[in-house]
Amino acid sequence: MATIIDGRAYAKEINRETKQRVDRLKKRGIIPKMAVVLVGDDPASKIYTRTKQKKAKALGISCQLLRYPAAVSQAELTAEIERLNADQTVNAIMVQEPLPAHIDNMALVGRIAPEKDVDGFHPVNVGKLYNNFPGNYPISCTPRGIMMALDHYQVPIAGADVVIVGRSILVGRPLQSLFINRDATVTMCGRKTPHLLNRLRQADIVVVAAGKPNWITGDDLKQGSVVIDVGINRLADGKLVGDVDFVSASQVAGTITPVPGGVGPLTVAVMEAQTVDLTEWQHE
Repeated sequence: MATIIDGRAYAKEINRETKQRVDRLKKRGIIPKMAVVLVGDDPASKIYTRTKQKKAKALGISCQLLRYPAAVSQAELTAEIERLNADQTVNAIMVQEPLPAHIDNMALVGRIAPEKDVDGFHPVNVGKLYNNFPGNYPISCTPRGIMMALDHYQVPIAGADVVIVGRSILVGRPLQSLFINRDATVTMCGRKTPHLLNRLRQADIVVVAAGKPNWITGDDLKQGSVVIDVGINRLADGKLVGDVDFVSASQVAGTITPVPGGVGPLTVAVMEAQTVDLTEWQHE
């Protein structure tokens, strides 16, 4: 049976350290503050932002929620971002996705000050990550959380054969850079990649973020491999499952993340920690 990466337990450890850092900042008269821009009435987005607010409050982080109707214009949102950039009490800014079709998300993210970009999506921060640039800058939270979990569970990365399924800017692409920067050999794949299963069966580390429930099974994996399931899919019966069939995969993998309780809690914990990172860097 595989070792289970307990995202909830490790997230608690991250949160304890974050709380200690927040307390140290407060002794200096500094309160970390995150601003979240929420557009429309997407139910999942509402739940996610509530979770972030609740966790931030528990850690002593101020979290300001700025809500806009779905019909809001690009110009109005851009003006809000510029206002938050200029507000010295705001240390971190994020725009909750998904956004309405008429909003150019990339243009909006590009207006966030790079030093306040808690999601790590700004082109400047993406470029620094890609080039393995030295110094402090934010990194996309889910990939950062994955790398932290691998280190926490002492998974060797240098020299590992890594296959990432899913090429999004949220997970796949920044994660590719993080692995390459740690001397892994990385193959980026998508649903249409030829001979995908052959590639998976040779991989030491498999990361799946394709949005296809129970797609990858134990038969598709190398014995003893590390499997990171980023997918979260709700079935017709309401059950949440990942992109990997956990039951069969856990019989083959050496280490695996469950869904729920794996990558998800780490993403939230890393976002709160990165808010504190940004605050500390801005006050150095």
